[in-house]
Amino acid sequence: MLKFYQMKYIFQILDKMRCLRKRSTVSFLGVLVVFLLFMNLYIEDSYVLEGDKQLIRETSTHQLNSERYVHTFKDLSNFSGTINVTYRYLAATPLQRKRYLTIGLSSVKRKKGNYLLETIKSIFEQSSYEELKEISVVVHLADFNSSWRDAMVQDITQKFAHHIIAGRLMVIHAPEEYYPVLDGLKRNYNDPEDRVRFRSKQNVDYAFLLNFCANTSDYYVMLEDDVRCSRNFLTAIKKVIASLEGTYWVTLEFSKLGYIGKLYHSHDLPRLAHFLLMFYQEMPCDWLLTHFRGLLAQKNVIRFKPSLFQHMGYYSSYKGTENKLKDDDFEEESFDIPDNPPASLYTNMNVFENYEASKAYSSVDEYFWGKPPSMGDTFVIVFENPITIKKIKVNTGTEDRQNDILQHGALDVGEKLIFSKQIRQCDTYLRLGEFRNGYFEMSDVNQKIPFDIHCMRICVTKTQKEWLIIRSISIWTS
Repeated sequence: MLKFYQMKYIFQILDKMRCLRKRSTVSFLGVLVVFLLFMNLYIEDSYVLEGDKQLIRETSTHQLNSERYVHTFKDLSNFSGTINVTYRYLAATPLQRKRYLTIGLSSVKRKKGNYLLETIKSIFEQSSYEELKEISVVVHLADFNSSWRDAMVQDITQKFAHHIIAGRLMVIHAPEEYYPVLDGLKRNYNDPEDRVRFRSKQNVDYAFLLNFCANTSDYYVMLEDDVRCSRNFLTAIKKVIASLEGTYWVTLEFSKLGYIGKLYHSHDLPRLAHFLLMFYQEMPCDWLLTHFRGLLAQKNVIRFKPSLFQHMGYYSSYKGTENKLKDDDFEEESFDIPDNPPASLYTNMNVFENYEASKAYSSVDEYFWGKPPSMGDTFVIVFENPITIKKIKVNTGTEDRQNDILQHGALDVGEKLIFSKQIRQCDTYLRLGEFRNGYFEMSDVNQKIPFDIHCMRICVTKTQKEWLIIRSISIWTS
């Protein structure tokens, strides 16, 4: 009984919050934290995904173990209960094995334009034969219009039959009966009623998609249904994930637009699905994703450039309004993400605030920033194991701080690691070349250096008055 009144008190607080038409992000996030922590007292953090994938046009029961969601959205006291969601398999064959990456798309009927087929085509065409073996694409046709769904399934099966047969493409639908009330919702941020309905349903669309994909692969990337992909995007993603081994992260971003290109561990998908379902009417999906990341203690955005995915739609799925938004960091052609093998970084320069040396070596959009360096100052990279380097590229300065470049410097490589009380260092170095306008690049290093490289060193050859930004250090191994 005490638990019941405690729960009732929490919901009274939430109801009061809902009465405020303009609420700050901080206050809402505070309520989220309190509410979620309270529920964790009663909920086991376990998720079970049940139900076998059936053949084309079969239906199957899929278990949604709900920490924070129940089928009617009314019996909110029964947090430990589960709900059976019967997904319709519109086009699918049994998934033979777990893949590396699932690409999730949710699509509804648009008043103008339809980009879904082009998006699916781009995913497959921009992937190599070997990459196709490691991906699965799940399309949630979330519109309640059965005629539209049937027409889309026919188009998809005609154009991508071999991918469906190979188990790389599944088309599903969560029936309307499993959706919460979508009319008469709170008009947060003074949004019109139809806009509130659209974005609230979209949250539920994605929640059901996330739940379905929770056990299909190791990782999951969220796309919209009007997206163009970069060539060999999977290889790029795998390199980034490998470079972050041992690092805690919740969300990796491969596009700066909305919820395009947001990557998650698959084991986080059930929790994210419950989160979207519980707060489906509060705010747009991309805002909820930001709160989710923060609640799981990833403070900063981890975004990679160039972007791997580009928005290509001209008309929005909401009312068919124009949407010309583009990601100017996108590069469609294959780009070569560096290997950047594990290493320790040291510098005797005066570091500014938290712009430490390691940020220049990260794939994340960060950099090293130091106060004016003097002649003889060094920036040293010591690799965990000797490596054979194929290519080196070092960029200094940024677009908005173009004077903070290394004006006079050189790059050396070393062998024969020695140890001191303070740092590890190499006892002999060979100079590869000089910086030009704050930039250094050299290819075929392995053909010019007769030894495996254990250290790399950037040397300041002349004192400068300007501060120094080392934006990126990129290393490709052979």
